[in-house]
Order: sequence, then C-alpha cells, then structure tokens
Amino acid sequence: MTGRTENTAFRGAKLALFIGDKLAVMLRDEKPGIPWPGYWDFPGGGSNPGETPEQCVIRETREELSVVLQDSDLIWKRSFKSDDRLPVWFFAAHLGAARAADIRLGNEGQRWQLMEAGAYLAHPRAIPHFAERLWLYLRDRGD
Repeated sequence: MTGRTENTAFRGAKLALFIGDKLAVMLRDEKPGIPWPGYWDFPGGGSNPGETPEQCVIRETREELSVVLQDSDLIWKRSFKSDDRLPVWFFAAHLGAARAADIRLGNEGQRWQLMEAGAYLAHPRAIPHFAERLWLYLRDRGD
C-alpha cells in the first residue's frame, strides 16, 4: 500500500483485521433499523469531517475493538462505490497473535471473536459485500 489517501469526501471505511492467522469480527447488535442486524461485521464505520479513510478506519478500530493501529499497519486498500456515490474504503491489516490480548469490545456489537477467513467467507451471517471484499483481498495476496 502506498501512502495516505487524499482527503476527499467518502462515506466510511472497514478493515479486515487479521490477528495472527484469524480475522477479528464482531457480531452486530439486533437493533431494529440498523443495517445487517445479527451479522458478523468488520471494524470500521462512517467518516468524520476532515478525516482521511486511514484516519477513519484507525479511529473506528480503536473505538470498536480497542486495538490501536498505525498507518503502516494498513497493508491493502481499495475504494468501492456506495449507494450515494460517495466511495467507501476497505483495508486489510495483519497483526501478531499476541495482539488478541488488546481486544476489548466497545459500545457497539454483541461480542467479538477470531474467525478463520474461509469460515467468514462461508458463514451464512457474513455481510455479503464485506465477504466479497475480503475475497478480493485474499485473491490479490495469492491466498
């Protein structure tokens, strides 16, 4: 991945966060009106004014899982179109297995777990467009 993304309008950012050889995923709340209630999600969310996509995904990961990342931890990125034409960003990062001790669920989601990438791709409650983006990342890596 090369450099920080320009500070242009975007909707939000998500992260395929590998801790050792597994993904850190969160089970979304079952609240009415939220997208994908009860599905397995990746850390990330909506952007704040003036943030870059990298700043957004780093902030959201810290808020949701208490994992502190650096720009250099983000090893893959790609933008995707969203419904309102603002791009959304998807990143990947790999941290050592010992970093699982850092994870603490924030105030969103029912629980977190570490899940094999293949299990996420096949899971009936994986958010489909995030599973597709994970697959693209794994394909680009040669997995």
